[in-house]
Amino acid sequence: MRVVLLGPPGAGKGTQAARLVEKFELLHLSTGDMLRAATAAGTPTGLAAKEIMARGDLVPDDVVVKIIEDRIAEKDAAKGFVLDGFPRTVAQAKSLDTMLAAKGQKLDAVIEFEVDPEKLVDRIVKRAEEAKRAGLPVRKDDDPAVFSTRLAAYREQTAPLSSYYRGTGLLKGVNGMESIDAVTRSLDAVLDGRTHE
Repeated sequence: MRVVLLGPPGAGKGTQAARLVEKFELLHLSTGDMLRAATAAGTPTGLAAKEIMARGDLVPDDVVVKIIEDRIAEKDAAKGFVLDGFPRTVAQAKSLDTMLAAKGQKLDAVIEFEVDPEKLVDRIVKRAEEAKRAGLPVRKDDDPAVFSTRLAAYREQTAPLSSYYRGTGLLKGVNGMESIDAVTRSLDAVLDGRTHE
């Protein structure tokens, strides 16, 4: 099963990705983690990415897609993957589709977490307060000002992916404002019957 999770920061993608990984034995692909791993491993693509990042530039789409391609070729990706945080743009989505098609693969589902942006701010403020009370570090992106900037960037760059994936027939929506367990049940309902044997 190959799944992309879409939604703004704070929508709960990471929480649900972890549950999908556990339930379906999928690989959770985080582009940031993969870039760091490829750089540390000294792979040709990783070295190219390291040089680009050292200059302070963004890693181009073709390098990120190559890192994903290398990662999903490994044995632990045999049952599929969950992508969370990529693609961020329509150009990246098209590159991902092209790469998968070249391998004779395709995405099974793209699930968008439908949320109320104003309530999301309340959610991240609450998350920060809970972390403080528990004596845990507060995530840098749980600052309301930082969060608002990230939300604006999401609306501008990533929101157009909804239209792109709707056009492919892959897009399904779930109510991301429900409880964690309710969102999990909605995801299960969407993915029911979409697994690859």
